[in-house]
Amino acid sequence: MREGPDIARVAALVADPARSMMLIALMDGRALTATELAGFGGITKQTASSHLAKLVDGEILVVEAQGRHRYFRLAGSHVASLLEALMVFSSDAVPPLHTGPRDPSLRKARICYDHLAGEMGVRLYDKMLEESWLDGDLAVTDLGRSRLMEIGLDVEALPASNRPLCRSCLDWSQRRHHLAGRLGKAVLDSLLAKRWARRVADSRVIRFSPEGERGFASWLG
Repeated sequence: MREGPDIARVAALVADPARSMMLIALMDGRALTATELAGFGGITKQTASSHLAKLVDGEILVVEAQGRHRYFRLAGSHVASLLEALMVFSSDAVPPLHTGPRDPSLRKARICYDHLAGEMGVRLYDKMLEESWLDGDLAVTDLGRSRLMEIGLDVEALPASNRPLCRSCLDWSQRRHHLAGRLGKAVLDSLLAKRWARRVADSRVIRFSPEGERGFASWLG
């Protein structure tokens, strides 16, 4: 009798090359149609539909109907974390070693499901730990609440959720951790609202303006 999580089932779902490319395309939190995902996977729409049905059945993806269209997205941040970790492992497993994306823009700042990743994300997380914005259990300290208010982020006002407030996520390119969870999302939302940064269309890139980089650096101190 088999006990414990069915790792083999999950591994099989993400192992197919076409499915893995479609999943990576959804890493920026968008919802895409089967036709769009077929393009990323380099397969026909009919083949993509078959793959997507398996991913939905396996609770890797969720699907939402809107009018005549059906949109697919990752089932949650836990799926994005799994994919990010697999990217790290895959880069290590195949020589020569290339850690993360070659594109400097992706390495500098990108979205990981709904939070900031890359050099800027790791820099933020390191600062939060070094300056005790977060304690050892990743709970926000009084100092952290005060510093987050400087960018208009009231931790106490964040919507309640079963999702953790703070969680670490291993960064694909930096091989260190960045901030995930509800607070990770809220921080990125605040940076975008302040127009320090913007999302690049049809890309995972988060592009900081020169003024935004200065503001970000000044905030971190």
